[in-house]
Amino acid sequence: DAGRCKRRPTGTAQEQVRGKGPSFTIARLSLLRLSSLLLLLLSSASAFSVGIPPLFGLDKLRFPLAASRAAARGIRSALRMSSDPVATLRAQRPSWQQTMLRVKDKDASLKFYRDAMGMTLIDILKFPGMGFDLYFLTTLPKDEPYTLTPGSDEAHQYLWTMKGTTLELTHNYGTESDVDQKYHPGNGEGDGFGHVAFNCEDVYDACEKLEKAGYRFKKRPDEGRMKGLAFVYDPDMYWVEIVMRGADTGVKNKFNLSQTMLRIKDPKKSIPFYKAMGMSLLSERHFPEAKFSLYFMQGLPEGVSPPSDPAGDSGKAFVKGLFNPVLELTHNHGTETDEAFSYKSGNEPDAKGFGHIGFVVDDVFETCRAMEELGAKYKKEPMGGSMKGLAFMQDPDGYWIEIIKRGGYDDKATPYWLEEKKD
Repeated sequence: DAGRCKRRPTGTAQEQVRGKGPSFTIARLSLLRLSSLLLLLLSSASAFSVGIPPLFGLDKLRFPLAASRAAARGIRSALRMSSDPVATLRAQRPSWQQTMLRVKDKDASLKFYRDAMGMTLIDILKFPGMGFDLYFLTTLPKDEPYTLTPGSDEAHQYLWTMKGTTLELTHNYGTESDVDQKYHPGNGEGDGFGHVAFNCEDVYDACEKLEKAGYRFKKRPDEGRMKGLAFVYDPDMYWVEIVMRGADTGVKNKFNLSQTMLRIKDPKKSIPFYKAMGMSLLSERHFPEAKFSLYFMQGLPEGVSPPSDPAGDSGKAFVKGLFNPVLELTHNHGTETDEAFSYKSGNEPDAKGFGHIGFVVDDVFETCRAMEELGAKYKKEPMGGSMKGLAFMQDPDGYWIEIIKRGGYDDKATPYWLEEKKD
């Protein structure tokens, strides 16, 4: 599975050595920082010949410049403990860049998201040696043509510097011909991932056209208690909500990607976490009789302020008028007090489908250090696995959060470097 091949988990050994209390001790140096220190010494001795004597023959190794620079950042992080990790984190300008879904048949999925839902395929990353490819789609303004070729260096640069959010479709080779292969769409017992959503001008007209195109529905606009919204199945049976956008938004697209929904156990933990990741609480809606609440969050452009009353009508209207998607956090009342309860992340062997959300940041190492200080756990450290320089943290519910270098580490905007093999 690409989730294992692309981002090999390395465990959370740093938790075993992390001390308690405010003092800085050797115990608080994670394996990431120690490995970064060793890497910098080795690269300095071998690549730049600073006169450090050979150590067990390790002077024969060569490290890319990106590795040396990243290691230096790791050392700076190790030697400096922030008095305000939230400020440190926000200084890295985290921006929600992706929602990842595994797909069985990439052609069928592209036909749905690109052709039926109007998304633009902006880039393709191929990993034949690992047996998977990644397809990145986004909603662009209708009057903004995309002229780059997916898979080109220019497309890579666009992908890792863009300000919007993409849908990342992960295709593992061979799944399209495996009759027994099915991805888990979520919405079962204990599932965390709920759906993605698209806004449109006319829900009824949009659904009629989708049904004529052969797509099946979980809920049509006039079915159920909530009228005027619908859920259509994508080719992998993921739920795709169809929602009416607000009036006078100026959006000319037939559809625009508008939501990723995740269930959360405790909003008092999840909302501060995502605020630290640069997002603002835009709207909250409470349904006490049905015993659930919804919280809508997004990273707003500089100079744009969130509604002063997220619980009021202004917050609801603000969200409906957005072009870029929001993160919809669904809280089922009572879960926060159930110590035994937890949601599935979408990466369990029996529940694979949704994989993660991802953020681009200025410095992966600084970001991870600040997140670690705030209590986040590693799924993959920046120097772990074969792909160096990117990381996976976990949010309060255990959802995987990919941390990606904005603009990458080279002139092709590659947000990682591969582990070099020894002769």
